[in-house]
Amino acid sequence: MRIAVAQSSSIRGNVSLNMENHLRFIQQASRLDVDYLVFPELSLSGYEPDLAKELAFTDDDPRLKPLVEAAKKYQISVGVGAPLQSEGQPKIGLILVHHTGAVDRYEKIHLHEGEEVFFGSGQKHHMFSLGQDTVANAICADTIHPEHAEICYEAGATIYIAGVLITPEGYGKDSKKWATYASEYGMVVAIANYSQPSGGLASSGKSAIWYKDNLLAQAGESGDALVLVDNRSGVWLGEVHEI
Repeated sequence: MRIAVAQSSSIRGNVSLNMENHLRFIQQASRLDVDYLVFPELSLSGYEPDLAKELAFTDDDPRLKPLVEAAKKYQISVGVGAPLQSEGQPKIGLILVHHTGAVDRYEKIHLHEGEEVFFGSGQKHHMFSLGQDTVANAICADTIHPEHAEICYEAGATIYIAGVLITPEGYGKDSKKWATYASEYGMVVAIANYSQPSGGLASSGKSAIWYKDNLLAQAGESGDALVLVDNRSGVWLGEVHEI
């Protein structure tokens, strides 16, 4: 099993160019034999709440075709961030494209202050099987509500993975929570953050993966990278690959 998070950047509202960047990461991840790759929050649009309604995706959205084709070609499952059409307001979503080409979704449950102006809240946690592991997906503010991780753990999650946009001011406090989940629950905890500002917000970078009491791998404060962990030897080991 190899999972990875992409520390990447997005261009405001330019889904086409952002898709090209996602495909670049996916191709590199496939060379590293990654099984599941997750991108930052709202990665296909950028963190641009004011554009959410205009750019919101459906499950069968034709704009997803390149992702579906890449997932099948490279036999990799991919989680990308996007605004989602949903009942009521759009949702902050993770679109999960399985290696089979099947498309699934997770809608962010916990919103940051101010996001409720543009988005509604999701209601259901999301987990899926990947090899012998159970992966729980989360998005940004979900991860700072301890009950979210606890519910996922109690439901059998062994991997807790999230796309985020975390600022330099918030990283220290939030990363302590992520490390605590890894330590208390014995889960792999993985966070995909932006490599550059988005939506007028600075990003801390430092996409990272923890397991038990250890920080296994962490990217720098800026720059595109893949942060991955591998347990094929029976022990989780981390790596960082600049893109």
